[in-house]
Amino acid sequence: MKRLALRYYGALCLWLAAAWLCPQALAEHEVRVGIYPNEPKLLLDQNSRPSGILGDLLDEIARREGWTLAAVSCQWQQCLELLQAGEIDLLPDVAYNEARAQTLDFHKVPSLYSWSQLYSQPGVRLESMLDLDGRSIAVLEGSVQQSYLRDLLDSFGLKGQLVSVSSLMQGFELVQVGQADVVVANQRFGDFHAPRFDLIATPIMFQPAQLFYATSKGHNAELLNAIDRHLQDWQNTPGSLYYQTLQRWGGEQPRLLIPQGVWWALGSLSLLLLMAVSGAVLLRRQVAEKTRKLQSSERRLNTILDSVEAYIYIKDPDLRYQYANRKVCELFGQPREQVIGKTDEYFFDIDTAAKLHENDRRVLSLGERVEAEEINRSLDGDEEHAFISIKLPLRNAQGQIYALCGISTDITEHKRNLEKINQLAFYDPLTGLPNRRLLLDRLQLALAKHDRGLQQGALLFIDLDNFKDLNDTLGHDMGDQLLLQAAARLSQHVRSQDTLARLGGDEFVVMLEGLSSDPMRTARQVEVVGNKLVQALAAPYDLKGHSHISTASIGVALFPDGECNVDDILKRADLAMYQAKAAGRNALRFFDPNMQAEVSARARLENDLRQSLGAGHFVLHYQPQVGAHGQLLGAEALVRWQHPERGLVSPGEFIPLAESTGLILPLGRWILQAACEQLVAWGGQPQMSHLSLAINVSARQFHHPDFVDEVLAILAETGANPSRLELELTESQLVEDVEGLISKMLQLKAHGVRFSLDDFGTGYSSLNFLKRLPLNQLKIDQCFVRELLDHPSDAAIVRTILALGSNLGLAVTAEGVETQEQRDALLRMGCQKFQGYLFAQPGPAEILQHWHSMA
Repeated sequence: MKRLALRYYGALCLWLAAAWLCPQALAEHEVRVGIYPNEPKLLLDQNSRPSGILGDLLDEIARREGWTLAAVSCQWQQCLELLQAGEIDLLPDVAYNEARAQTLDFHKVPSLYSWSQLYSQPGVRLESMLDLDGRSIAVLEGSVQQSYLRDLLDSFGLKGQLVSVSSLMQGFELVQVGQADVVVANQRFGDFHAPRFDLIATPIMFQPAQLFYATSKGHNAELLNAIDRHLQDWQNTPGSLYYQTLQRWGGEQPRLLIPQGVWWALGSLSLLLLMAVSGAVLLRRQVAEKTRKLQSSERRLNTILDSVEAYIYIKDPDLRYQYANRKVCELFGQPREQVIGKTDEYFFDIDTAAKLHENDRRVLSLGERVEAEEINRSLDGDEEHAFISIKLPLRNAQGQIYALCGISTDITEHKRNLEKINQLAFYDPLTGLPNRRLLLDRLQLALAKHDRGLQQGALLFIDLDNFKDLNDTLGHDMGDQLLLQAAARLSQHVRSQDTLARLGGDEFVVMLEGLSSDPMRTARQVEVVGNKLVQALAAPYDLKGHSHISTASIGVALFPDGECNVDDILKRADLAMYQAKAAGRNALRFFDPNMQAEVSARARLENDLRQSLGAGHFVLHYQPQVGAHGQLLGAEALVRWQHPERGLVSPGEFIPLAESTGLILPLGRWILQAACEQLVAWGGQPQMSHLSLAINVSARQFHHPDFVDEVLAILAETGANPSRLELELTESQLVEDVEGLISKMLQLKAHGVRFSLDDFGTGYSSLNFLKRLPLNQLKIDQCFVRELLDHPSDAAIVRTILALGSNLGLAVTAEGVETQEQRDALLRMGCQKFQGYLFAQPGPAEILQHWHSMA
């Protein structure tokens, strides 16, 4: 009997049974009952009376108690508000929780058991809570499911959207018409109505719940007492009105019910015994009846507890198991009979058992209610599970603690999912290092500490030199191997309080914290660390048998004294890294404020350049090209930027910027258009119509796929003579896609366009290239002309170029002629074409007409 009582009391941890209440008659009076549509549990019948499972039960209780039920139709949230305001006396079908218990009173014996389930259209695939990511979920406003799902989605970091509805029927309608993906409902309502809306139950179930009739706080206690009395009578009597009502509304036959024949047999036996014996037999019958009821209740409770997906157990003061439900036995891999009487040392390793006993002693010795996360390892240490455990003391009639009841929920998979989500969200999948997102979070915290004067820090921006070449030559697999080894080397030189992160590609960042408050000493500390990293990354790498040398450029930005946000400190370190690359790579550089000023000025200049392209602030200046007798043969067009505020801007300032930003393409088109228009203008003047006009074409412009079509279109549009247009290339353009370059030159040359090779002698062109290129002219770079009279080697180079041009049938122009002596020397060497300040500086087209008339 004691063992049965222990089990019975333990089961009350989930299903609290109240002591029998003395029957007391209630005065006949009207009871206002809130009714909201929740078939099959609750609804109004055609006569506006409470119906459904809970409505029928309440109607029978009212009949027996002499109450008059006045049904008040309302939606769920409205019903709750009316109940709390005292405008209705009773509300059926209310799930108990601690928040509601603050404003409502509940009876003790649950009126019904249910759980929450998700319903969707057949085509929607939902197998677990993670599948709710990105889904819209219809949920009853103010229900326990609403708060539960909101917390669940937040804990998993899912983006599901909760759509509040005033009734469950409205939620089913939204899913039916596609305005929501899934609806949450209690299982009884959902299974009852889902076929009507062509919906199906998904495998996702949660929140097993006990349902009650509720009243406002401190009112109508007599109603709750009467309800408890009848529910307890009915639930302890198989085949009673309670079970008949469940069956009538679609519920299952109650399990473990005693067959009717047994009832007759017991009744007959009792009658015979009563006739044969006296009061002693009557007492024995009463004991047997109570035992039967106790056993029946225990079986029913065991069935319920074995159905719950939680681990429920009872331990005595010696920490031996006195009860274990099905889940506990499955965890231990032993039947219940072998679990009872044993302690945790039989099932878990020593450390786990010790921690469990520590929590158990707090319950048994101090009477505490313990709620904790417990990590349990099996006896052999091979398996590990995480549980959320709630443990509370069990007390006898005298208030003494005689056992503890524990309820544990396995959260192992939940924790693994959280770890996976956290890993994906905050760590680089290749190296396992923190990613940009986690780095920015830590950097924000570090800067906040620095602003409060708590610590000094620094950021090191690391970029692997020429990493793209490795990917292009050996493949991305080799590149990944290099990144993994580089990450490992960096990790060896970073302290535990520092952060090493991979931003992406071949970029890493090291954030150092807890440095000296003395700026000079901090700089020295960072320099030592940075140089170690440079040396570590410069050591040879073994990439699957291939030895590879790679270096790194590192930029350093110390946390500044003034205000500085995350983006600012990253930009500073990035700029310093590019300064290290500019210094020859494999180097360490600190951020220089002057460098920031240069970058800001460059950004302003780029913005002005874009605006000027649209506003037409560019002009062409022309420098004459003259023959051996001083006659004007043509000119070179040179672009000038007429800045509205800064005046005339040197090409040396804006041409490199245009190249790096891609603005050279629209600028090049404008130059070509303006040059062709000038050729047309000269064509109308007899003394100028023979002139040729040369323009420089950038490598980026020439290699553009539409370049040939663009040149021909402008020639056709303006009507310029193609044979008077000369496109100047540099030797640097011969490095990339020579075959494509020759093809484009031949296409344009077929239309009469001429080509010259500018700055000849300073690049890397070979005689083979020179032989194949469809050129018309070579231009001797001015660096050779400048030192022509003083350095015999320069004079020899000039003679060689002139001879080469003559042998290949190419005209040769000497650039940068500034003195008469240079011109005379070039003439003696055989040069027939000149360009330079000796003849004229670049200027507007008008100076050519003036120069021509003077000549």
